[in-house]
Amino acid sequence: MSTIRTVEAPPDARGAVRRGRSDRARPRRRTWRQSLRRDWQLYSLAVLPLLFFAVFRYLPMIGNVIAFRRFQPGGSMFGENWVGLRYFKLFWHDPTFWDVFTNTLVMGLLTLVFCFPMPIVLALLLNEVRSRRFKRLVQSVSYLPHFLSTVIVAGVVMQFLAADGPVNQALHHFGHSPVLFIQQPGWFRSIYVSSELWQTVGWGTILYLAALTSIDDNLYEAARIDGANRWKQTWHVTLPGIRPTMVTLLILNIGTFMAVGFEKILLLYNPLTYPTADVVSTYLYRMGVLSNNFSYAAAIGLFESLIGLVLIVSANQISRRTVGTSLW
Repeated sequence: MSTIRTVEAPPDARGAVRRGRSDRARPRRRTWRQSLRRDWQLYSLAVLPLLFFAVFRYLPMIGNVIAFRRFQPGGSMFGENWVGLRYFKLFWHDPTFWDVFTNTLVMGLLTLVFCFPMPIVLALLLNEVRSRRFKRLVQSVSYLPHFLSTVIVAGVVMQFLAADGPVNQALHHFGHSPVLFIQQPGWFRSIYVSSELWQTVGWGTILYLAALTSIDDNLYEAARIDGANRWKQTWHVTLPGIRPTMVTLLILNIGTFMAVGFEKILLLYNPLTYPTADVVSTYLYRMGVLSNNFSYAAAIGLFESLIGLVLIVSANQISRRTVGTSLW
């Protein structure tokens, strides 16, 4: 009987075989040129958005140079003379600016506290509704204000709270004298936050309802088997399921914390309500457009943008370390 001898490959040969197998198992990465040549139709869809951001977002940043130069209407678009930090020192020592800055912080905080959680609450309530007709009715009624123009919303609010409006007529019916809501500084913040809540709560609910559909039903079934009631299911299953969406929107809202609604405040406020209604954006409008002090307004706007950048970066880092979810 003949014996069969097994010839072992040298160590170098065995390593080469393993490397060859791993190379075959691992797909080769395509270069950006190959990806562009293969999926050029998809990349072409990003051309118009990139042009929009380049022309209307990044190109205007060049104009921030007038915050450090003296700009006069009709002169050079980049200012006449270099003045350094002169305009920054002006608003830094301006008590009016700090009053406006405080109003902006208060308005932004009130908007964040009331307008951010309400879409979550409404989405959770609608998620429990079993009647499709009632659910669609509530969704339609809550979505509609989002599609109204800010001018229309401001007009409705002013007519509703006018001296002879429905609110004062109801107060007169109960024996109360008319209240001039629009002319009183103490009422402005409540009016603004209420109108903002009415206009945005329905639209924000869409994102959370979409996130709720991605939660696995088996998780609810397992929670019911463990004896969890509806409140515990919401706390331990529903809220963790939509947490990435909540955190993402919270970071975006914090990033726009300083950019309180300019259009609505401009339409609703008046000189009588300046102590509580005037914010940085409206102050910039009066200083830059109405007073033609563009360099001073550019300095304030640059300061506001830097604060927004710090807020969104800080919120993103905190969210990444505590929750594990972030924008980048």
